[in-house]
Order: sequence, then structure tokens, then C-alpha cells
Amino acid sequence: MGPNGPGHAPARRSGFAGARAGTSGLMRTDDTGEPAAATITPYQDGPLLVRGDFALVTPDGERIDARRGTVALCRCGRSALKPFCDGTHKMVNFRAGTTREG
Repeated sequence: MGPNGPGHAPARRSGFAGARAGTSGLMRTDDTGEPAAATITPYQDGPLLVRGDFALVTPDGERIDARRGTVALCRCGRSALKPFCDGTHKMVNFRAGTTREG
């Protein structure tokens, strides 16, 4: 997935090693080899990019298989792959509004 692909997710995969427990995806590790804490980055007028050691679950507590160590989550509400971003935000001209700095 390139910089202009679905969800604007970067193509770089450096910093990933090993398999995530219970999935076929990759897990980000820190300098000590431990699972990295999850980070969530909101892309302007795009998805939430989630990296690190995380679990996605339904409101009923059922686990959603992310299949990778970085995922783009839909914010526009129009993705056909919910909860994941499929790039639809670009086609519908989604605007996230103002962001909080600091």
C-alpha cells in the first residue's frame, strides 16, 4: 500500500519482526524486542493509522483479525471494509474538521 493508496498508509515496513500471536500479521517491536506500545495517528481527512501491539474487538468482545501490525481504520463511515479504511474517504471528499494540537 503506497502513500497514495487506500488509507494513505505508508509502504515502509521497517521495525517489524515476528508474528503477532493469534494472527498471521506482523508485530512491531521496540529496541528491546518487546511488543511496542500501540500508537494511533489520525491522518488529515483520512483514516486512523494504528501501529504496535493492539487488539481489535467488536462491541460484543469478539476479536477482529487485523492480519498485520499496522492497520488503517475508517473515519468517514463509508468504507466497504469496516472497520478498515478502503480509501472511500477520498471519493466522498471526507473532511475530519479541526484537530487538537499539543
